[in-house]
Amino acid sequence: MSNIYESAEATLGFISSPCLTKVELRVACRGIADRDALSKPDPCVVLKMQSHGQWFEVDRTEVIRSSSSPVFSKIFLVDYYFEEVQRLRFELHDISSGNNGLRDADFLGAMECTLGQVSVSSYLFNLCFCSCLLQIVSQRKLTKALLKQGNTAGKSSIMVTAEELSGNDDYVELSFSARKLDDKDFFSKSDPFLEIFRINDDGTESLVHRTETVMNNLSPVWKSFKVSLNTLCSGDHDRELKCTVWDWDSNGKHDFIGEFQTTFKEMRAEQEGKQWECINPKYQIKKKNYRNSGTVILNHCKIIKMYSFLDYIMGGCQIQFTVAIDFTASNGDPRNSCSLHYIHPYQPNEYLKALVAVGEICQDYDSDKMFPAFGFGALIPPDFKKRHLHVFVAGIQGVVEAYQNCLPKIQLYGPTNIAPIIQKVASSASEEMHTKEAMEYFILLILTDGVITDMADTREAIVHASHLPMSVIIVGVGNADFTDMQILDGDDGILRSPKGEPVLRDIVQFVPFKDFKHASPAALAKSVLAEVPNQVVDYYNAKGIKPKCMSDYESTRTFSP
Repeated sequence: MSNIYESAEATLGFISSPCLTKVELRVACRGIADRDALSKPDPCVVLKMQSHGQWFEVDRTEVIRSSSSPVFSKIFLVDYYFEEVQRLRFELHDISSGNNGLRDADFLGAMECTLGQVSVSSYLFNLCFCSCLLQIVSQRKLTKALLKQGNTAGKSSIMVTAEELSGNDDYVELSFSARKLDDKDFFSKSDPFLEIFRINDDGTESLVHRTETVMNNLSPVWKSFKVSLNTLCSGDHDRELKCTVWDWDSNGKHDFIGEFQTTFKEMRAEQEGKQWECINPKYQIKKKNYRNSGTVILNHCKIIKMYSFLDYIMGGCQIQFTVAIDFTASNGDPRNSCSLHYIHPYQPNEYLKALVAVGEICQDYDSDKMFPAFGFGALIPPDFKKRHLHVFVAGIQGVVEAYQNCLPKIQLYGPTNIAPIIQKVASSASEEMHTKEAMEYFILLILTDGVITDMADTREAIVHASHLPMSVIIVGVGNADFTDMQILDGDDGILRSPKGEPVLRDIVQFVPFKDFKHASPAALAKSVLAEVPNQVVDYYNAKGIKPKCMSDYESTRTFSP
């Protein structure tokens, strides 16, 4: 069995990564064809990256309603690896009204490119769009036609702006309101939203954030939001920012209300309710007694120190690893060589490969290396009643031995219910959350051969767990159709409970083992664990929990106007 073990150092992609830099990608589109004479498209761009010859979704933009030339506020953050050819694919979809998923969306076109060499010293990097290699310097924008089935998709094009990030990882939390905005509607009040743009060194503008629309309100209060200082002002507190206020219209032809300019230095000044006059330049010229089109108020400004995964690990955070294995009858009789649970004397089965690849890494972050291990779907001796197996073992080797020892004694049965196990681990995570130290993070690895049978209960359990220090990794073993399992991953829209409650944060990663059947354990582990560091950081930062070794001054700096 030793051939399936690799050192954590060799497989720990998210710690010993040779990543040189991070790159922000901003996306805009032009010339998207209307659905028909009466309606415009509701576009969304999906970013995919290629791995082992297959495309996997990385992230997607928001949906912009009724727009043929959208400028998306969502920013894609991509790690750049010098030694890897990183193929990117930008897909444009028209999303059906009332549905943010892709299942019923219309595919409008795509553009493929390769993220190329990066020169950190000169801030130059290359993107290969289709067949031509183009050099991007700082804030250069590149536009290429979208392709559909190998042909140009009408007159539609996509524009990608790339920027290398500096080392400042701090975030700022901002909230704005407005007072007495101009009324642009005849039969109701304006529906205002606010946009913030960063002015770049070459005079171009980059959209930083777009607020939600507050309907029928001339004195709106917009929701607070967080944005990195890199994104907001490239780390330069004196960089000029332009803020514009619009009246939203359902046809996408929004009415301009006014604008003002400021800097982050001005925002963070300790003043009571910093205000700016919202000015419409046309009115300023035409109207003799014109004063302004309303006032925008900064209600809250707070700089938040963002810690890394390593900051928390080095500050004492422990990873509590739990594994759950599918013992349902669909796996086949373990005595049969065709069974997914068959123990070959020389070749580990898929369950063991996935278990060891992931567990070997996680156990290095657990000081006592004692793991809870569950089995579900089996009939247990001596009475052979249906219940979950539960043992507490030492290390991944202990899990492997417990797994091999139980197979001859149990009867594979069903159903494939995983909600009880998620609830069990969530209960432990909830207890940890209320302790004084609160520095344990729980990872649940579920290995299953088919689509689960308690989907509604599982969705409910995941939504509850998203509030806790916990992540769920699901590896699909065998050749079953796991399409429905992607729902849990949240990559096709926000996962919601049966009652409609959304997850607080994305905590589920689903990976089909067959995609890595011929790859190394390191490749599987890297894919399975890729999202965990960010999930850990997102949880602790959201809770305001800092690494133990950090001082109070380093954690947050607040400026309340």
